[in-house]
Amino acid sequence: MSLKIRLRQQGRRNSLKYRLVLADSRSPRDGKYVETLGHYDPAMDGDANAHVHADRISFWLDNGAELTQKAEALVKRFAPEVIAELKKRQQEKRVKLAQKRRANKG
Repeated sequence: MSLKIRLRQQGRRNSLKYRLVLADSRSPRDGKYVETLGHYDPAMDGDANAHVHADRISFWLDNGAELTQKAEALVKRFAPEVIAELKKRQQEKRVKLAQKRRANKG
């Protein structure tokens, strides 16, 4: 089962709100989800239009969940430390694999 952090539509037509949720990748966009990780209201102005649970997002990313593009943009805007930590871990992983390849090559 692959888990994704993605946006789920809520509200009425022309008055949409979104929830940031953790869901199985096979479930439909507005279907079942495992956990709510935040919300976003594009109609409101300022920084009060979204709330992101950065600690829970970090937890699920550590356990193998993936961010969709839209969810990553939202998290980058309202919790940039989570994205910075994720990129840092990805870079460390790439460096470690490169060192391993060099050791095996020589």
